Amino acid sequence: MNLLLHDDPLGKQKIRWKYVTLKIIVIVTSAGLLTGTVLMKVIIGPSGVDVNGVVVFLRRVEMSAKEFEGKVVLVTGGSRGIGRAICHRLASEGARISVNYQGNQRAAEATLADVEDMGSEGIVIQADVGKPDEVTRMVRDTESRLGPIDFLVTNAGIAEMESPNEMHFEAFKRMMEVNVDGTYLPLMEVGKGMRSRGFGRVVCIASIAGLRPRASQAAYGVSKAAVIALARNVAEGWAPAVRINSIAPGLIETDMIQVMSAEQRSAIAEATPMKRLGQPDEIAELTAFLLSERASFITGQCYVASGGRVTLP
Repeated sequence: MNLLLHDDPLGKQKIRWKYVTLKIIVIVTSAGLLTGTVLMKVIIGPSGVDVNGVVVFLRRVEMSAKEFEGKVVLVTGGSRGIGRAICHRLASEGARISVNYQGNQRAAEATLADVEDMGSEGIVIQADVGKPDEVTRMVRDTESRLGPIDFLVTNAGIAEMESPNEMHFEAFKRMMEVNVDGTYLPLMEVGKGMRSRGFGRVVCIASIAGLRPRASQAAYGVSKAAVIALARNVAEGWAPAVRINSIAPGLIETDMIQVMSAEQRSAIAEATPMKRLGQPDEIAELTAFLLSERASFITGQCYVASGGRVTLP
């Protein structure tokens, strides 16, 4: 099919077929565009049809609509790796980003600079997500400076290579504090406002280590299994107003994988059906999908992005 459209907004634009269905996806924005899908069915006569109004409408949507325009997002562990990629992806669609970091202020400020270069607004907030008082301050600061939080991405985490024979309780407790408490505390604090307003979207970054045995990362695997279970159970309790899902990435090329040797990383890539490691942008894209209204009937799920290395039934 061949749609003949011209740049002249006052001209007559013709379609040379007998029947056309135009499907227009309209995005909600702070400017008040409609939401949903518009199906326009046009019967074509011998002299064609004037579709100028449709063309103008499409141009306006293309020029003004961004999927997350005006939404406020808190991304924990947003300064580097997957967190930074998520900040980039959401800011590119108009979201206002609160970039949480624990220790690397320079990296957080670099992420914020990227967000601002995309034409979006953001802030950086230092907080240890495993500490209740610091999480409360982080959420309050975000709300006072950017507004009520619409989206939460719990991404902050730590990893260690440690077999069950080498585990020490102090290291185990710290793993749980950052990875599990660091998911629970922001979720509960942000969730108060989401539930009171009747709207919220949450993505918790877990790992395939929480879905399969991993003797070399026993504590890490336990912590990520807890994240998946937390998201699943809270999602049922907070539906339908708040949607919560988790993502279980495989090995992604970030600073975190430096705990593994080059030989270990190479072996994992070879054992992966896609024959490579994942990229942060690929996890960011899945995160954006789960936060969007394209995922409007999805909650309580764990999405695996591992290049086929781990699959769910």
